[in-house]
Parts: sequence; structure tokens; C-alpha cells
Amino acid sequence: MSTMEFNSQLASLQDNLTYFAQSLTQNADDARDLVQETYLKALTYRDKFEANTNLKAWTYTIMKNTFINNYRRNVKMSTKFDNTNDLIYLNSGSASEEATPDSILSHKEISEVVSKLEDEHRIPFQMHHQGYKYKEIAEHLDLSIGTVKSRIFFSRKKLMKALKEN
Repeated sequence: MSTMEFNSQLASLQDNLTYFAQSLTQNADDARDLVQETYLKALTYRDKFEANTNLKAWTYTIMKNTFINNYRRNVKMSTKFDNTNDLIYLNSGSASEEATPDSILSHKEISEVVSKLEDEHRIPFQMHHQGYKYKEIAEHLDLSIGTVKSRIFFSRKKLMKALKEN
């Protein structure tokens, strides 16, 4: 197959490739980028195409593999690795989240309601909220795990009731 024939047949696949790219990306801009990248790879690796085979299937395979590779690359780039001993980055949440006046007020209201709970419910609830596991709370307070779970459960119930009343 000559270069002109190859380019002509490749250009005739534009509508099909655009439709396939749209089905993969679900986004018009990303689909256009994927089609463009597919054309670039098809032209770059034209020598790998075997004559008298299905050009449409070959370009679809290029597109599918490009999409998968881009997806994997994006997932890797957005994955955060925490190499600290205490996993502080994983536990710290997103730094870009700013507190709004409403959330500060809500936090103050919740803190006030929590502080009004009896010690037997407040302490396990606060420990759990701070990240302690049920087993750790039970050991620290010398209680059974079931007791700790029920106290935390009832603390939540009391908090929801008190916050609805406010």
C-alpha cells in the first residue's frame, strides 16, 4: 500500500474514530485529543501496518491502547504516596479544602453539643472521632468492645437529636 493510499484510507476513518473516541472518553475535547493522538501514532508507525489487513481494526486498537495508557498514567499521577512513618499525609486530608463560615459555625455547634454529653459517652465518641480504633478505646477505658460501640452509637443518636433541635 502506498503512502497516499494509506493516508487516504486513514483520513476516511475520521468519523468512525471520533465516534469511538467519544464512547471511550465521554468528553468531546478529550475525544478530539484521542483521535489526534491516534492519527499521530498511525502515521508514525505506518511501517508496522501489514498490507492487506484491516486498517480500521488496526487504528481502533491503537486508539484503545492509547486511551488505556493515558488512563493509567492519569491514575498514577493522581495517586499520592505517603512515605512518612506515621502516614500523616494520608490522614491529613486535602490541603485545598478551606473552611467556610458555615462549616466553622457548624463545627462550633457540634463541639458544644459533644461537650454536653456525659463522660461515659463523650470520651469514647471523641476518641473514635480522633481516629482511635474500637479495640484501642476499649483497652484504654477498660471496657468491652461492644460497650464502646454502643456508647459511640448512642452518642451519635444524641448528637443528631440535639442538632435537629437547634
